[in-house]
Amino acid sequence: MTQPPGRPVPQQPGPLPEEGHLPVPPSTPVSQPTHAVAGGASAGQPAAGRGQVPAQPAPASPAPGQPAPAAAPLPGGPGQVPSDGWAEPRRTAWSEGVHRLRAAATTEPGRLRIIGAALAALVVLFGVVAAWQVSDRQAAAGAVVDHSQPLSADAAHVYRSLADADTVASSGFLAGGDEPRSVRRRYEKDIRDASTLLAKAAANSEGSRTAQRQISTLNEELPRYTGLVEAARANNRQGLPLGGAYLRYANEQMRQELLPAARTLYEAETERLAADSADARSLPWFALAAGVAAVGGLLWAQRRDFLRTNRMVNPGLAGATAACAVLLLWLAAGHGLARSGLTEAEENGAHSLRVLNDARTGALQARGNENMTLVARGGGDARYETGYARQMRTLSGSERAGGGGSGDGGLLGDALRLADDSAGRAPVAGAQRHVEVWKQRHAQARTASDDGDYEAAVAKVIGGSGSTGESFDAVDAALEKASGHEQAQFEEAAGGGRAALTGLSVGAVALGIAGAAAAVTGMGRRLSEYR
Repeated sequence: MTQPPGRPVPQQPGPLPEEGHLPVPPSTPVSQPTHAVAGGASAGQPAAGRGQVPAQPAPASPAPGQPAPAAAPLPGGPGQVPSDGWAEPRRTAWSEGVHRLRAAATTEPGRLRIIGAALAALVVLFGVVAAWQVSDRQAAAGAVVDHSQPLSADAAHVYRSLADADTVASSGFLAGGDEPRSVRRRYEKDIRDASTLLAKAAANSEGSRTAQRQISTLNEELPRYTGLVEAARANNRQGLPLGGAYLRYANEQMRQELLPAARTLYEAETERLAADSADARSLPWFALAAGVAAVGGLLWAQRRDFLRTNRMVNPGLAGATAACAVLLLWLAAGHGLARSGLTEAEENGAHSLRVLNDARTGALQARGNENMTLVARGGGDARYETGYARQMRTLSGSERAGGGGSGDGGLLGDALRLADDSAGRAPVAGAQRHVEVWKQRHAQARTASDDGDYEAAVAKVIGGSGSTGESFDAVDAALEKASGHEQAQFEEAAGGGRAALTGLSVGAVALGIAGAAAAVTGMGRRLSEYR
């Protein structure tokens, strides 16, 4: 039956929603169709009206062998930006640690943990730094006693051996064919000692290029010198005047090549000794600063604990403070004693030894010039006489020949002022008296030579009693005795300085570990009160 036009079509109940589809809430408006289906609605088919949701086709099943389609990601899942468009940045490990540390610092247990860790680290740092700096200074002090000073003494011995060999060679030449056997043995011993000490110095001078160069020069030139001396001796025994020329050439090589190289070697080893001594005496500033910081931090922690708990003593923190204080006092006292001993060894031992070594070499050079004056027999004797006078003034007068010393007493006067006891002053004073006698006897020999009495002049120089050779031997023996006394004083003072540091590095590590453990224990007792 057809409805009359203009009358509304009654609403038909809509179909039930299919499985998997949700009905649209009533409040949700549904747009009206914009056109009608051609031919109108057939019978039994309801027209799309308000509140109707068009049926949705069911999802198609995947074909056999095909993978199932991936489900759409839910909002807010991994990798999805929230609907408001802002994403929280990811924290790094460092920022996460800082965040947790800040969070822990807002509570008293967290603050106690941080303080305990900081105190333990500070105490351990003090122990490690103290052990490190003490070990360095102990090694430097050991180098002073066992390495640097012996090498410096050996270098000085090389210089003296070469100068003495040159002096003895000229004395033997003056004796002619009747050269005493003792003079020959002394010359051979000087050459042998110089060669042995050069080999020893070469084995212990790897770190010094200057020393290696001088040792190489000495090893090359020493055989040439001995060859010239042997040629001079052979010609002299045959009565040939060519022997004097050979000896003068050997003397020039000694003065221009060997002795300058030996002097440079001695100065290089002396500089190494001074550097090692300075390293051993330097103050351990880092260790002292770390010790003061550790003690200060522990005292602050105990004061903080007292203000919050009214407890007078925290046993753990008190033990850590005691350990650090003991180590700090031990470090200061031990290094103070070591510094005092090494300073005494430098000022009263090494300095005196350098002056005495210069005095001995000056006496040797003066003796060599005196002998060469007679060897030359007018062929350059004025030059040798001038050299003798210059060395004697350096030894006992106010003038210097490029050497050290101050005052009017020359090197011997300096050595007398540096001697700090009667045992050191007595031999130096004796050397001064023998030098004055030497000058008088040399004047007598010079007068005989000027008068043409060559044999008398030679007897006054290389003879027995009453000769300048006797005076020179007395001077050298006195200076050797003074050097032995100063060497013993140096070894005693330097050895005492090194002994003052014994066990300090091991004790620093032990006390540092014990102090850190005590600090952690003390803070642990406070933390246990919050559990």
